[in-house]
Amino acid sequence: MPIPEMALSPVKSLYWEVFPSMVTQRVYCTPVLWAGRLYVLGGCSENGLPLDSAEVLDLESQRWCELPPLPTARAGASAVAVGDQLMVMGGMDAQQSPLASVEVYHPDEGKWERKTGLGQPSMGITTLEKDGKVYALGGMGADTTPQATVRLYEATKDQWLPLTSMPTPRYGAFSFLRGNKIYVLGGRQGKLPVTAFEAFDLEMKSWTRYPSIPSRRAFSSNAASDRAFFSLGGLQQPGPHNFYSRPHFVSTVEEFDCEQGVWLKATRSCRMREKRADFVAGCLGGRVIAAGGLGNQPSPLASVECYNQLKRRWEPVAPLPSPRCSCASIQTPNMLFLIGGVSQGPSNAVEALCLKETV
Repeated sequence: MPIPEMALSPVKSLYWEVFPSMVTQRVYCTPVLWAGRLYVLGGCSENGLPLDSAEVLDLESQRWCELPPLPTARAGASAVAVGDQLMVMGGMDAQQSPLASVEVYHPDEGKWERKTGLGQPSMGITTLEKDGKVYALGGMGADTTPQATVRLYEATKDQWLPLTSMPTPRYGAFSFLRGNKIYVLGGRQGKLPVTAFEAFDLEMKSWTRYPSIPSRRAFSSNAASDRAFFSLGGLQQPGPHNFYSRPHFVSTVEEFDCEQGVWLKATRSCRMREKRADFVAGCLGGRVIAAGGLGNQPSPLASVECYNQLKRRWEPVAPLPSPRCSCASIQTPNMLFLIGGVSQGPSNAVEALCLKETV
């Protein structure tokens, strides 16, 4: 059966929408989209302390409202929408220790409720919701060891059930839901970037290992299109082959073709136009997006580019209105949000790269 031609939106259909700024400047905050509203929970203040502040942006009226504070101040937490409530878990406290606590916000009642904790403190958990169930994968424990734990939350019983552990313990990994599988790429073990690429089958409750990401880079970003997974940019650390070199920013693009089950041979032309790390990546209109981050300049990058999967090359997109790195991000089919982050100090900017609906 021939593969249908990939639909690629033209570059000019991508534009920036600038939303009103958040009340609180923050980095390492946790965004959740629910019912036409963008919730921003916790994060880190410019003093480096975790925040308990929560606010919500109505995307239609473009108004911010402050919410009752989180019961536990936290930075770098994970959150998902489950049914008609928002669930936030893990992250770090003021002592920079991981948290086990789990809290749920009820938008209808405007209140927070404490739920059963994770069992062990954890930050850098990867979370996904599917069919009313919450999956929490990996994380970093109180002794800074990476965890391989996979937990399933049953909301009706308010309980966490253990599932088959990941083959590779890690925290800060990227996860993508495709059909009945959760794909997990990258992440970290202490200061070391992880190259493992694994998938969890939700029916079989078992893991499959895929070929590892070909090159090891810290602060890289990952994205997924309908037919491929991408590991992009980052900071290349000195390795055994170049022990004396210094860490340097790279424009590396590694592309895993799902049809062939292999990482495609990287060519010079498929590298990003800009060397960058700690940036936001996503996929809009069939194009992979790379926005902002840190490069070889003293301040964060404004540049944005998109990857044409048919031509295997990058094309420039309108620059980021507020250049920054370390942004929180969240995506809908037509919008890629960049929230907070760092410009000179923590930022309160909220901007989205949008895809014009072409009829």
